[in-house]
Amino acid sequence: MTNHLEPSHQLPQYPESLWRASTELPTFPQLTEDITVDVAIVGAGIAGITTAYLLSKEGLRVALLDAGQILEGTTGHTTAKVTAQHGLIYDELIQHLGEELAAKYYHANSEAIEWLARTVKDLDISCEWKEEDAYLYAEGEQAEAKLIKEFKAYEKLGIPGLWKDTVPIPLHIKGAIQLPGQAQFHPLAYLKRLVEAIVKAGGVIYENTTVSEKLGGERPFTLTTLHGNHQVTCQHVVSASHFPFTDGGGFYFSRLHAERSYVVAMKPQTPFAGGMYISVDEPIRSLRSASWNGESLVLVGGDSHKTGQGICTYRHYENLEEFGDTLLGMTGIPFRWSAQDLFTLDKVPYIGQITASDEGIYVATGFAKWGMTSGTLSARLITDQIQGRENPYSELFSPSRFHPNPSIKNFIVQNVNVAKEMLSGKLGIVYTKANDLQKDEGAVVTHFGKRAGAYRDTEGAIHLVDTTCTHLGCEVEWNEGDRSWDCPCHGSRFGYDGNVLEGPAQEPLKKLDF
Repeated sequence: MTNHLEPSHQLPQYPESLWRASTELPTFPQLTEDITVDVAIVGAGIAGITTAYLLSKEGLRVALLDAGQILEGTTGHTTAKVTAQHGLIYDELIQHLGEELAAKYYHANSEAIEWLARTVKDLDISCEWKEEDAYLYAEGEQAEAKLIKEFKAYEKLGIPGLWKDTVPIPLHIKGAIQLPGQAQFHPLAYLKRLVEAIVKAGGVIYENTTVSEKLGGERPFTLTTLHGNHQVTCQHVVSASHFPFTDGGGFYFSRLHAERSYVVAMKPQTPFAGGMYISVDEPIRSLRSASWNGESLVLVGGDSHKTGQGICTYRHYENLEEFGDTLLGMTGIPFRWSAQDLFTLDKVPYIGQITASDEGIYVATGFAKWGMTSGTLSARLITDQIQGRENPYSELFSPSRFHPNPSIKNFIVQNVNVAKEMLSGKLGIVYTKANDLQKDEGAVVTHFGKRAGAYRDTEGAIHLVDTTCTHLGCEVEWNEGDRSWDCPCHGSRFGYDGNVLEGPAQEPLKKLDF
């Protein structure tokens, strides 16, 4: 049976994002008729909304479709750092891609920051936009050695980073790289204004509209809803649905892996001196300030692990609580939440034409926890490609690219891991029974001699599901911290009732009779 931990005195019982809790978002209908547009965009996070905003500004008829509600996915659960400092990345990019492409990665993200700042100003958006310095810091000797190599990469690429022996907050460090001129903001307050602009420009938005992965023919393309069989006819399709809703023969399920990370929003005892921070040392720790109801908060993030492979997920929240309390002290935690991110083989997002041969179908995925800049530059790049304009970053982010090192190694590692998880899930022996569960407890159980997933809710009712993921048949595991069923193979997630929370799965887990 899953160990049922005593709840922390300060952690909220249920996960909820600060951004979602503090933003009243508009609602939109489900698609209930056939429509024709110029561009259909699937996925209403920062990439999809910004793409729809840019294209509708240029006079194209746009439809934005989401399987759930707008901004309830990764964008609604980000830490919302707007920065080109993406952890230890530039030394690795130089080694694998060369200095020219590594420099382009920096410039693409820096231009995205500038575009975001300009858009906030032009539209007069009240979204707590604040320029901040970003810090990448090392506490141990091994981490310091890696940080020194990263700083040398900054120097080679002309990135205006500064070496620091101390930082403004009470971290005991060996060194840090400070990158001035970065920013933080309230992502949903910002994107809500873009949504309003899309509607004003004639764009249409549909929620609770799942699109089938089968994409009909050549231009004009036909998208069909999974339930209801309503169709969207269009000249261009953009998959901005986190995990691509259609594969197009690009084998994205084998070229992406999913990781979950965690955030606690705490009220600090010691005032936070400013800046945005991320550690080199493992487990990763991330810090930035925020506000809620006039109170100052600090967002403490980190404790990443592959989706479905985190064992006791509640413990990750407790680890962050302990770190934040030790660093600054805390008087309360009004919010805790988690997010899911996708990683490519070479850590550079896949943005552009979904395969070399599928003209008119585009994808934006693999943002590796840096979706504020990556989602924004995705929208700008794909808009240029749809409009037939040259973009200097097309080659760097092309989904059809292949760099033998590290792509071959990472491809093998990730897919061996998938095979291992698939096999272990099928062979594991389960002794727990659904009747053994306490209230608000979930676990893999044995049900009529077979593996099943059970959750007993706070009223005592049992929710029983088949644990076989509806994507490719791996066995899902219980996520205690978020009360969900998570697939360790490709990152699909389901609610305790089996309904899809996160793709690539499109169909819910089969419900079983108790």
